Amino acid sequence: MANQVPDEVIEEVRKANDIVDVIGEYVQLKKQGRNYFGLCPFHGEKTPSFSVTQEKQIFHCFGCGKGGNVVTFLMEMESYSFYEALKHLADRSGVQLPEEGIRKETSLSTESQSILSAYEWLAKLYHHLLRHTKDGKEGYTYLKERGLHDDTIDTFQLGFAPNITDFTTEFLEKKGFHQQLMVKAGLLSQKDDNSVSDRFSGRVIFPIRNHLGKTIAFNGRAINGQGPKYLHSAESELFRKGKTLFNFDLAKKHIRKENEAVLFEGSMDVISAYQAGVKNGIATLGTSLTDSQAKLLKRYVDTVILCYDGDRAGMDATYKAAQLLQNVGAYVKIARLSEDMDPDSFIRQYGGEAFIDQVIKPSTTFMGFYMRYVKKDFNLSLEGDRIKYVETVLRQVAVIDSPVEREYYLKELSNEYNISMDTLTEEIHQYRQKSGSREDKREKYSNTNKKAEPSFHSRKRLLPAFQNAERQLISYMLQNSYIAEKVQEEIGAAFNLDVHKIIATHLYAFYEEGHTADPGLFMERLDDEKARQVVAEISMLPVKDDISDREVNDYIRTILSESGDRMSIKALKEQQRLAEQQNDPLKAAQIAMQIIEIQKQLKNTN
Repeated sequence: MANQVPDEVIEEVRKANDIVDVIGEYVQLKKQGRNYFGLCPFHGEKTPSFSVTQEKQIFHCFGCGKGGNVVTFLMEMESYSFYEALKHLADRSGVQLPEEGIRKETSLSTESQSILSAYEWLAKLYHHLLRHTKDGKEGYTYLKERGLHDDTIDTFQLGFAPNITDFTTEFLEKKGFHQQLMVKAGLLSQKDDNSVSDRFSGRVIFPIRNHLGKTIAFNGRAINGQGPKYLHSAESELFRKGKTLFNFDLAKKHIRKENEAVLFEGSMDVISAYQAGVKNGIATLGTSLTDSQAKLLKRYVDTVILCYDGDRAGMDATYKAAQLLQNVGAYVKIARLSEDMDPDSFIRQYGGEAFIDQVIKPSTTFMGFYMRYVKKDFNLSLEGDRIKYVETVLRQVAVIDSPVEREYYLKELSNEYNISMDTLTEEIHQYRQKSGSREDKREKYSNTNKKAEPSFHSRKRLLPAFQNAERQLISYMLQNSYIAEKVQEEIGAAFNLDVHKIIATHLYAFYEEGHTADPGLFMERLDDEKARQVVAEISMLPVKDDISDREVNDYIRTILSESGDRMSIKALKEQQRLAEQQNDPLKAAQIAMQIIEIQKQLKNTN
């Protein structure tokens, strides 16, 4: 697979794409010592165990064991073929891949490729119609009346599907797309009499793109009273509402820069806010926030600002979304809008600057929002309801880990309802005793987070001595071809673990081909998934810059000693089997004692 593209081109692409930068587009990475850590994108976790080393250009997860280089990361993350991963990196860095003699493998099915192509054609067509033809004037006028500028319309590639019978159907047919596949893709609709019509006729088109910027669906907004008001493409292999966030492809770089994401309810809110200068905004697609979307956001950012409508339904949705985000470890802030406002209407009425200064910047904590939110369930003019309200709020305050934050809200309650701080503090203490304080858990989380790498290595020190010797020796062989050459002369592939034998054999061949030490490139040459993961893990081991021949020889002796003892046991077991066949139980028992003695010695040395 890899050898279809010349090695020197692969090497150029790899060196042009720093692994920290590439993975940083998918995972929020924080530097700890020489490595970077973040939440693993391949399995669910709240404690970062995913490590990236810039020096060696490799990644490894201490939790699930995944590991590799920048190419294999994309292959895992995007389900890319080798060529697709390489092409993505080449395009990203401006490296030209050869066009001739290369089999352009794709991980997408023929059906999905066709659907993607159809969406690409139609997105361009609908945008062109809206911006440059009388057929699109109706949609263009609507967007201008909503306050959108031409450059905003162009940025989001907004379009209009003309209200002309069979316009889209005929266009797709001329382009060679199969009609039933286009129905399945949600671009056409099939009626009861099996006739086919345009799904989005007479609607303003909001293209929905995946995180790579590929259009995978449409959201059509009715402007002539036809129902429903919003119409999405049907879900498919490419498009899942619960896993997609509107505008994520454009917003993710701004999310990383601001270290905050602003989550809206609708695509028009996102677009208006983007035009107003809030470029880190994303939205769900007509559904409530899902667990998958919350986990995706947490991988990228610590803080999420919820900016939903100010009415009762918006507050309910805010509360549910906040709970989900907090459950995945995100810090939640709430933008404050009056009851009769949504983000888009606020911006149109008061302007973008006021939206940033009065809505986004003064966002409150979740607790501040919660105290307002639960008030709707109580009649505070009644003494009994006031007491119930205070008790409800206290239960929520009790789960706050920060003593400073707890005291802040207790003072608010004390001042507003004339209750002494002593009484409120005692009540909080009782709640925390009943529920169990989370401070110890938070401390454990913090310690695990800080010690992710050392704890992994300390766990590995519990391995048998020969196995540690093999791992350390391979780690030095990966960074020094001279050590690998010495080991090849001394023991060849006589490692005790099969996976280490595979790695050593491939590493000898790698150096014999003239390559210099490069763990990332070497991993690319390994077809065995387990071997690749072990190489990534071993490459993360701490090594000395300069190791002596004596240390190398010590590792070799330990490995050969284990190998010799294993051979001795194997031979003794064969002798024992023969003694039993010859009906000599005394001799068989003596041999058994010898085997037990050797095994004891092995256990003691390990």
